Amino acid sequence: MSTDCLFCKIIAGEVPSRQVYVDEHAIAFLDIGPYHRGHTLVVPRRHVADVLAEPPAWTEIAPAVEHTSKLLVERLGADGLNIFSSTGAVAGQDVFHLHVHLVPRYESLAGGRELYQRTASTDPAELDAVHAELVEG
Repeated sequence: MSTDCLFCKIIAGEVPSRQVYVDEHAIAFLDIGPYHRGHTLVVPRRHVADVLAEPPAWTEIAPAVEHTSKLLVERLGADGLNIFSSTGAVAGQDVFHLHVHLVPRYESLAGGRELYQRTASTDPAELDAVHAELVEG
């Protein structure tokens, strides 16, 4: 654990999050600044800076990515999903703990250009409502 890492603090329970999936290797939680409704981050429990860091963590978090992807599509009625991870500041990484973005996509905002338009509410009540849909199913 890195004491100055936001995601390590979320994993340790020091910072609250809306977790939608947990296993022995990974945690998935709603992004508080979502691009689209249900935007979720999957992170490894152990601190690893990015997908290029050693020892690699990609295979550890793959089951969480797969499970959470299906959960988002099934429970939120998404029509598709974007999955991505940024490595390095130049690529847009701003929290240096490996994380995979799972962004549910809806027919009303289809296409690549609309991915980065933040259309989802950041209101805590709306995030709570999305969280309830995912965990209470």
